[in-house]
Amino acid sequence: MARPPAATRIGAKRIHVVRCRGGNLKFRAMRLDAGNFSWGSETTTHKTRILDVVYNSSNNELVRTKTLVKNTIVQVDAAPFKAWYATHYGISLSKRKKKDATHATTDNEEVKKSKAVLKKLKNRCKDRQLDPQLNDLFKSGRLLACISSRPGQSGRADGYILEGPELDFYRRKLKSKKSKK
Repeated sequence: MARPPAATRIGAKRIHVVRCRGGNLKFRAMRLDAGNFSWGSETTTHKTRILDVVYNSSNNELVRTKTLVKNTIVQVDAAPFKAWYATHYGISLSKRKKKDATHATTDNEEVKKSKAVLKKLKNRCKDRQLDPQLNDLFKSGRLLACISSRPGQSGRADGYILEGPELDFYRRKLKSKKSKK
């Protein structure tokens, strides 16, 4: 079975420009390795690496060939979101717990924070709630995300981080898929 010629795969960025009717342009992504993913509950967006295709509801062949299409569930690198969380809340999402929240560590270096910054972080932490399932994913260093753009049309693989009931649903799907093997 021959694969379609305009399939976007995971790899070093390669985009073809296609002229369309009316002189418009399409940017057909042949290979992509990164995209902008938003974290809805925290209202932040970061560019992060796409690591793997883990689920596609339309066809399992797209998972095997690591093809990126709209609504594909992918694993993305959690590092940009971990770094943002550490600076925004002053709390590390790494495997080990910190003893003192008054100091942030960056590359094994202690950074003193002013009283105003500590007060701001304390106020932010009051309303903070992180889903336990999302916390588990942060500890593994990989988050599940859904691609919401059309890489073959726009040349970008943008999407959002899965959380809440949607994350529960896809984790169950992935678990049942692994148990069948």
